[in-house]
Amino acid sequence: MARFSFLPKEEQYFSFFTQMTSYIYDAARALVEMLNDTGGSYTEHLKRIKAIEHQCDDLTHSISTKLNKSFITPFDREDIYLLSGALDDVVDLIDDAARAMVMYDVHESTAHARRFADVIQRMAIELHEIVSMLAKPSGISPRLVELHRLENEGDEIYHAAIAELFRNATDPLDVIRWKDIYEKLEAAVDRCENVANIIESVIIKHT
Repeated sequence: MARFSFLPKEEQYFSFFTQMTSYIYDAARALVEMLNDTGGSYTEHLKRIKAIEHQCDDLTHSISTKLNKSFITPFDREDIYLLSGALDDVVDLIDDAARAMVMYDVHESTAHARRFADVIQRMAIELHEIVSMLAKPSGISPRLVELHRLENEGDEIYHAAIAELFRNATDPLDVIRWKDIYEKLEAAVDRCENVANIIESVIIKHT
């Protein structure tokens, strides 16, 4: 955190948001590695994701604390709260999905789950680029469009995964497990798009 102390107060929020998107990427990458691990145990991967989730929670708290003390903010306070909360939610949802894999004692992922993780990782990259441009948002629109496209890709994966699950699964418990996991993965994708919507709203207000 010390590296932010040299920045003007109104600029610190942009650095905080960039750090949050770095945590999102780290969690997304850890999820990809988890779902591609054929060793049969996901516990260590979950520990890594949980540690990142705690770091992101701490940063969200720091943003909230600073916001309560700041007289000058780069944009509306309520939007800063919304954006920081939405970014934190992405990591929370990645953690939820990883935790469900361990909780349900799943030892092998599916192609659909791996595709979901890949989409989330690509969305994390776009989010990092978008937030890095937020202070000077010229040229940000193509990145936002790509985030929306990736959300549509996530929707297609979800529909295909659920259709295949109900068509081919023979064990009702498998249906329950994987339906919940897919819903958590889809929720992470949707939350990434929600971040894009918040940023679009901020840009419209301030242009």
